[in-house]
Amino acid sequence: QVQLVESGGGLVQAGESLRLSCVSSGRIFHSYTMAWFRQAPGKEREFVAAIKLIGGNTLYADSVKDRFTISRDNAKSTVYLQMNSLKPEDTAIYYCAADHLSSEIPTMDRSYEEWGPGTQVTVSS
Repeated sequence: QVQLVESGGGLVQAGESLRLSCVSSGRIFHSYTMAWFRQAPGKEREFVAAIKLIGGNTLYADSVKDRFTISRDNAKSTVYLQMNSLKPEDTAIYYCAADHLSSEIPTMDRSYEEWGPGTQVTVSS
């Protein structure tokens, strides 16, 4: 079993940056895909970005492409989400998730087996 814990959320102004971290513990398989999802109040949880732990292939939602960067440090069992040029519409709870079953990078939340508790990101205008 894998445990995931996010950190790095906070309150920032539009245009500023934040870096989220997701530390994983437990049994990590190199075939894992690690992803970030977010859920704004009154909205469904949506895919943000994902990365393969081996090979480093990445995938981004169109809404964050060119502003957010996902990366990983396998030695530290940590995945990062660098968020630049933040907008008020980026306000949400951000969740880290892990999948070890799919060969491709899934974008549906039901494809991910483990989840962190989330970290709040609030962007003021």
